Amino acid sequence: MGIDFDKARWDYVKETSNAWWKGELDRPLIQMRLYGRDAGRSKPALPEKSFTSFYSLETPAELIVDLWDYNLATTQFLADAFPCVWPNFGAGIAAAFLGADLKNNEHTTWFIPPKIQEIKEITFKYDAENIWLNRIKDIYRTANELWQGNVQLSMTDLGGNLDILSAFRPSEGLLFDLYDHPEHVKRLTWEAHHLWFKFYDEFNELLVPLNPGYSAWAPIFSEKPYYMLQCDFSYMISPKMFDEFVKPELEAACKKLVNPFYHLDGPGQLVHLDSLLEIKELKGIQWVPGDGQPGITEWPEVYKKIKNAGKLIQVFGGQSDLGYRALDVLSEQLGDAKGIVMIAEASIDELDEVRSFIKKYKIEDNLI
Repeated sequence: MGIDFDKARWDYVKETSNAWWKGELDRPLIQMRLYGRDAGRSKPALPEKSFTSFYSLETPAELIVDLWDYNLATTQFLADAFPCVWPNFGAGIAAAFLGADLKNNEHTTWFIPPKIQEIKEITFKYDAENIWLNRIKDIYRTANELWQGNVQLSMTDLGGNLDILSAFRPSEGLLFDLYDHPEHVKRLTWEAHHLWFKFYDEFNELLVPLNPGYSAWAPIFSEKPYYMLQCDFSYMISPKMFDEFVKPELEAACKKLVNPFYHLDGPGQLVHLDSLLEIKELKGIQWVPGDGQPGITEWPEVYKKIKNAGKLIQVFGGQSDLGYRALDVLSEQLGDAKGIVMIAEASIDELDEVRSFIKKYKIEDNLI
């Protein structure tokens, strides 16, 4: 049976996404993926792994892509959803491109410096032979060859500015550097910035000829360059330090991307929200309350501030006990759901309930 998506659906996704980015869509984007569809073939033998980096380097890219193809074939895409895959090599894989060792454990991927150096001794350089850079390129080439543009290949998680640097100055090292060696923090931030965009551009040179558009680990679709920017390190610094060490590079990144978003992770980052909203080129905010915090429907003041600043909002159904129905609560709290993209999933057994939910948001009948 294969992947249930065609050119007409892609044309629709592009049309509605373009309108949403421009603030011209009078409804939210709703990406609903239902799992459990009959793929029409047997499941590949390769085991499922949550991180692509968990597969050994000897695992052929063809086997990984074939498993992704099977999983996409078991998915029904409703409303604004589209088929996409994301090579997950851990948050901040750019650190590995710059020489950090990639380490896997049972649950995640870490980046460890090959040796601990003083910050003044560190410099970032491009390595065309880097094993992880070329592993991802190989996977992208293989996926493009199979799907020929019918599946959106999302950008791997390159990481945030100081997050990448913190991999080389672990524990409290980088925090002390902000006080003791601010000039070297800024130097390395800009070295990482220029190399980040070199990696981004190199991957897109492989992707853009066939890829429908741009996406990232947060699968918002954009026909123009998009990325979910972040700086989780900012959880530990003051607004004054954020404005000095994070914001200038972030503003520069926003100017290079057409549709930049920011991953606002945890209550400790809320002190930076006002500063983020001042960035004219920043299109939207993804607010993640974090583990142990109330779900997304319990933060109306955060979403009101984002919406009132003229920014877009991205949420996941899994961020609330209500699932995708959290969108109804957000809509009531904000007055409407315009400018929100809800990314959610459900079992195909819930098809009738999901269709009833989607109908409320003026989405074409043939897409539900």
